[in-house]
Amino acid sequence: MMAAIIYGLCALTAAGCTCLLLLAYRRGKYRLLLWSGLCFAGLTLNNLLLVIDKLFVPEVDWLALRTFSALLAMGVLLYGLIWDSE
Repeated sequence: MMAAIIYGLCALTAAGCTCLLLLAYRRGKYRLLLWSGLCFAGLTLNNLLLVIDKLFVPEVDWLALRTFSALLAMGVLLYGLIWDSE
């Protein structure tokens, strides 16, 4: 039960960060906020996949999909930090 609460809170925290970062981007138009918001959107997806993996479908291993979503999220942020200039 405690694991379900922690997984859920992690997903909600990542979703909240996504919303705040993308709202700040919409107001200020700073590109770093956009890339950070998109990264946290990917991390939210990663946390949701973790909840599904551990709580709803524990007999199926979703590690590869979870790892790919985290890698994609970090790749988006890395792209924004290195190649996108203001």
